[in-house]
Amino acid sequence: MRLTILGGGGFRVPLVHRALLADTLREDRAEGGGAVISELVLFDTDDRRLRAIGAVLARQREAHRTAHGEPKLAVRVESSLEAALHGCAMVFSAIRVGGVQGRVLDERVALDAGVLGQETVGAGGISYGLRTLPVAKCLARTIAEHAPGSWVVNFTNPAGLVTEAMSAVLGDRVIGICDSPIGLGRRAARALGTDPAGARFEYAGLNHLGWLTGLWADGRDRLPELLTDENSLTSFEEGRLFGAEWIRAIGALPNEYLHYYYMAREARGAIAETVAGGGQTRGEQLVAQQDSFYREAAARPIGALDLWERARLEREQSYMADNRRVAGDVQRAEKDLDGGGYEEVALAVMRAIAHDEPSRLILDVRNRGAIPGLDDEAVVEVPCLVDASGARPLTAGPLTGHRSALVHAVKSVERDVIEAVRAGSRTPALRAFATHPLVDSVTAARTLLRGYMKAFPELQDVLPRP
Repeated sequence: MRLTILGGGGFRVPLVHRALLADTLREDRAEGGGAVISELVLFDTDDRRLRAIGAVLARQREAHRTAHGEPKLAVRVESSLEAALHGCAMVFSAIRVGGVQGRVLDERVALDAGVLGQETVGAGGISYGLRTLPVAKCLARTIAEHAPGSWVVNFTNPAGLVTEAMSAVLGDRVIGICDSPIGLGRRAARALGTDPAGARFEYAGLNHLGWLTGLWADGRDRLPELLTDENSLTSFEEGRLFGAEWIRAIGALPNEYLHYYYMAREARGAIAETVAGGGQTRGEQLVAQQDSFYREAAARPIGALDLWERARLEREQSYMADNRRVAGDVQRAEKDLDGGGYEEVALAVMRAIAHDEPSRLILDVRNRGAIPGLDDEAVVEVPCLVDASGARPLTAGPLTGHRSALVHAVKSVERDVIEAVRAGSRTPALRAFATHPLVDSVTAARTLLRGYMKAFPELQDVLPRP
């Protein structure tokens, strides 16, 4: 089976390749029907990035060959999107419209307007969505034409918003993934001394806006036990980020990205303090890290894998560093620095579909009644049953109180972003900025819209009408 990665020169592609190489060993061990992918096709619009990532993959393949023999996974690069999609059964979309430099502008324009600067949450996420949706919808139409029977696994951020826009073309054949929910579940299970592989997680919300509401192990929901155990609750990252008192107050474990909502003043203040002190935004950190990696890997391909591993570790160690600092210098656990996140979720989705191996996974899919109060077409992040027929959301139960209010508010913002791109109008875009919970003023919203239109001239074509 052929997998095409759109954004094949992306920094995280070696994680996917590593997981696929490991998956080929299942065939030798006769585990679960053999490898799910036999050929990997890379497509990217940036040749320099493709060459660097190609060098990393070559070193990974050499290591695999030494340990296990010739890899049973073929890899090739295509310069044409249509050729890359031809004959593929799976498409993994991991594009970044505007590159990492675009993330810098997303953050900086927001900070200049006095609001949070983050790429997927708040103003930055709206900007990212406005310039990404036209490209994502174009890709969806191209996939529908040239690979109509393929399944699309979307990791392009903002993942929920992009998946909903693509689903208007591809229906349920597009599935969004994120590694945050599974990471939260694993950390919570380990805090209870339970094997995460044997636990069942209840989770509900939107991408980067959800809560772990149940943790089933040993035949019972052990989340209440965790919430009452101060030492266990504060032994892992989310427990220290939010504090035991607040987690018990809401009766659920928040996704790490909710730190931007629950501690909005502190989160924005920490980022602003870093910048005011001459430090870099997260986007600027990644620009420096990745520019160095891509430049050196292209110049010294023999050392590309070591360069990538070093850059990857630095990236993981600095993840949400401002938030962790303001929460008391919370350190990341070693287990969270090793990978095993989104690439494992992607592989699990592909394996469940390709081999009809039913799996229960937390994914971004159309609601279909999973969360009462949201319409069927709204993409939500909930547990799903995945098999050869795709991903079917399981009933998550109603969200109550502030959780419901937050989800409905942010979904309304996402719908305004989709409408702005559909109609080519700045009015829904302004409404999206003004009504987001992390933007506290219509005046600020106008400043944001003007700032992003100036920072990204291509938005003049996306939003030509008032």
